[in-house]
Amino acid sequence: MIKNIIFDWSGVIKDCVSDHFCAVNKIFKSFGIKEISLEELKENWEQPYMRFYNKYLPNLNIEQEVVAYKKAIAENPKAKSYPGITDLIKKLKQTKRKIVIISSDDPETILPEIESFKLKGIFDDVIVGVHDKSEAIEELIRKHNFKPEETIFIGDSNHEIEVGEKNGVITAAVTWGFSAENRLKTVNPDFIVHNLEELEKVILGN
Repeated sequence: MIKNIIFDWSGVIKDCVSDHFCAVNKIFKSFGIKEISLEELKENWEQPYMRFYNKYLPNLNIEQEVVAYKKAIAENPKAKSYPGITDLIKKLKQTKRKIVIISSDDPETILPEIESFKLKGIFDDVIVGVHDKSEAIEELIRKHNFKPEETIFIGDSNHEIEVGEKNGVITAAVTWGFSAENRLKTVNPDFIVHNLEELEKVILGN
């Protein structure tokens, strides 16, 4: 039985693929790099995210990326959640399961979004600003005394699935995020999830 749920934020709860795509191309444009297509982004996106940027901009450092991304994303419309997912999260909370967030997003961005999505007080922990989730997941499991076999990590990147597998938790890769399904399959997640109905069945087992 799954008792603990670890969610990634952007691309899983936050419906921001198009916003992220625009922000990436704004960054590329500011550094004189040719814009890419959404398909290319989904085929090449990686976590930790500097792996992706350094494919195109080898000399870009994380401090430069953070400044450029904040500027680019600030020009986008107000963030929105993936349709129906906030209702599912509230339903899961009612079952007394532990629900936590681990994200590379900036706290200045994600904390107001949690409030605007009406999810304030829902999560048992919110860990943000994480570039590489490997150690963060390990620390999270230890901090909350989660049993790996009762814990699921829901992400949208190969890195998140690999990190989950390394720590012995159940892994679920959603196809509505930043990575193409064919890429997600290469790391063999326990579940490939195409919609919220499938996600609910994976977690609740019905």
